[in-house]
Amino acid sequence: MGRGRRPSSAVAHDPSFLTGCQMIRVRKVGLEWLRAGLWVALLSWIGMVTPGCAGVHAAEFQPLEIATRAGVKMFSVEMATTEEEKATGLMYRKHLPDGQGMLFDFSPAQQVSMWMKNTYISLDMIFIGPDGRILRIAENTEPLSTRIIPSRGPTKGVLEVIAGTAKKYGIAPGDRVSHPLFNGH
Repeated sequence: MGRGRRPSSAVAHDPSFLTGCQMIRVRKVGLEWLRAGLWVALLSWIGMVTPGCAGVHAAEFQPLEIATRAGVKMFSVEMATTEEEKATGLMYRKHLPDGQGMLFDFSPAQQVSMWMKNTYISLDMIFIGPDGRILRIAENTEPLSTRIIPSRGPTKGVLEVIAGTAKKYGIAPGDRVSHPLFNGH
């Protein structure tokens, strides 16, 4: 091979025959492909993982009110109606603002049991009968506990709110909950 001639294709693929500039170009092109591949992998991973992540969703809130002896307290609640939503509930959440909660629909009324598995925040669980009356309140539940918390009566809905809410607003058994779930029993 003479001095001014280009190397044959077989020689060009052997890195030992590449000049310094050619090596830099090969590395740059290789890094661009690597970077592009990493972006594709990341975006694919996000697409596969995001739909199944607990707590990662755009919730639609509905108004709910509780008439207590002290007055009416308004809440904004997410609905848990499907089996998957009820099984997941507020698991993995790190924060629940005052005045917000999750309402579990257990229609038709039945005995229900709840727990705090994978739930990082302490809650008050308000068990509500088919007529909208509060049956029982489990206050200040223990985060991450697998202890069973029973309804102790036919329950159509369970409202989960941040711990201390029942005491703060004077919510007690016998108080009336107003929400479409309880209209018409």
